[in-house]
Amino acid sequence: MKWLYFAWLNTLRNRRRSLVTVGIATLGTAAILLAGGFALSTYHALAQAAARSTGHLVIGQPAQFTTDEDTPLQHGLDDVAALRARLLADRAVRQVLPRVEFSGLVSNGDKSTVMMAAGVDPDGEFSVKGPFLTMTAGDVLAGTDRAEVMLGDGLARSLKARPGSSLTLLASTTDGALNALDVRVKGVFSTGVPEIDKRLVYTDLATAQKLLNTTRVSTLGVFLDRMDSTGPARERMAAGFPSLTVQTWLDQAFFYRSVRDLYNRIFGALGLIIGVIVVFVVANAMAMAIIERTREIGTLRALGTLPSQLLRTLALEGMLLGGAGALLGAALAGAISLLLYVVPVQMPPPPGRSSGYPLTIEVDPLMFAATVLAMLLLAMAAAALVARRTVHTPVVDALAHT
Repeated sequence: MKWLYFAWLNTLRNRRRSLVTVGIATLGTAAILLAGGFALSTYHALAQAAARSTGHLVIGQPAQFTTDEDTPLQHGLDDVAALRARLLADRAVRQVLPRVEFSGLVSNGDKSTVMMAAGVDPDGEFSVKGPFLTMTAGDVLAGTDRAEVMLGDGLARSLKARPGSSLTLLASTTDGALNALDVRVKGVFSTGVPEIDKRLVYTDLATAQKLLNTTRVSTLGVFLDRMDSTGPARERMAAGFPSLTVQTWLDQAFFYRSVRDLYNRIFGALGLIIGVIVVFVVANAMAMAIIERTREIGTLRALGTLPSQLLRTLALEGMLLGGAGALLGAALAGAISLLLYVVPVQMPPPPGRSSGYPLTIEVDPLMFAATVLAMLLLAMAAAALVARRTVHTPVVDALAHT
């Protein structure tokens, strides 16, 4: 503590220089934590969106995930009711949603266009997944006997369709024949991705199976009680259904993996650059202080102070400068993160999307502690490296320094 107090007094000798050094360390630490918090917040949001879209687990025939189908539902699942009952018996499972994926044409009588369609269980789909779609007109699908669809807003504009309009769906059945079915538009939605909204159609499971002339489904989406249950639940289901393939949401989340890899590289490089800047600022401040005190160091050496003791004191000075900046930077980053919840800031739409999103910064205690500790160690190392040569200078040379 005595040496720490001595180092503290030395930092106050040139207060302006010390304040500038602490200020730069503060801004550097805050920048690293804000960038890291933004990346973590983005990862969390994308992970939740991916799990909501497909389910925490996706179960299907092995060929469903590896081989293209020659006919619709060639690799589909049979006896879905019994399979769902067995899955729902698992303690971590909240809901099991069947899904039929198919493609074909949708026509308003005058114009036909390609569609990418999904047959879903409406009651379970829209209650479990939450607000993953933005309804722009009409209502969501409901479990009724009527053949109804929901259209992406781009597709609705192309077909000049609105709620209540009649359309015709055309698709190949499982036995290779062409089938058509008249449907009514129940609602129009937007996913936020214009290219998807130009093709996507939702219909109920019974309508999709009737159009394709089958009782099969493409996959089963398993929704769990929380994200942390994904790994253990996958192991249990893989053991319980050895003839089926059980994939996690991460296996299906190509966009999430791409964004995570990109952000890791960008923010990793940013953190490295800022860390190097802070180290050089601390090293420069310490170098100036050591040059100014060379004769003083020589005097202390002449009085019997060991080089290791001087090196320890100067390293503690660097720790105080870097540590003060790191703690202030962490406080600043935390304050900004909390402020964004009180005063929301809307980000512009990312590439390929039509809607923005609120800016949020995640406060992760482990990331904050690791960043502050790294700044402390880097500042100490920079100060010790700069001071090493001077404290080992011969006493006579140090006393003669001008």
